[in-house]
Amino acid sequence: MNLPIGLRVARAARVITQAFDRALAQAGGSAAVWQVLVLVRSRQWGTQSEMAEAMGVTAATLTHHLNAMEAQGLVRRWREAREPARTARGVTAEGIALFDRLRDVVSANDRRLRSGLTDDEVEQLAALPDRLRAGVAP
Repeated sequence: MNLPIGLRVARAARVITQAFDRALAQAGGSAAVWQVLVLVRSRQWGTQSEMAEAMGVTAATLTHHLNAMEAQGLVRRWREAREPARTARGVTAEGIALFDRLRDVVSANDRRLRSGLTDDEVEQLAALPDRLRAGVAP
């Protein structure tokens, strides 16, 4: 029997995500921590709402992650005195060290996923999630 494509994608995503999460946890992080560190280090996201959207989470969820990471000494936040006032974010030395460890895990994971694929297959696979999302968008 041919399984529906949605079920096949969901199963594959679950297996890949679980392996990725385990590897990040062994290095002392998580997918959420990795994403926050990438966004804060890139300094491309002006507001927390924009950061949350980039991560695919709510603003409240991002605030929860930032609060926890600030308490762990990984990031810091401060108010900038400008109009309009906004919150700035930065990565601490501890956050940079964790970022470096997690970057190695992410790179190894990516190499492992690509290892059984041709360059053309990688290119196709990179485009498919957007095409699949477009098929279910309202």
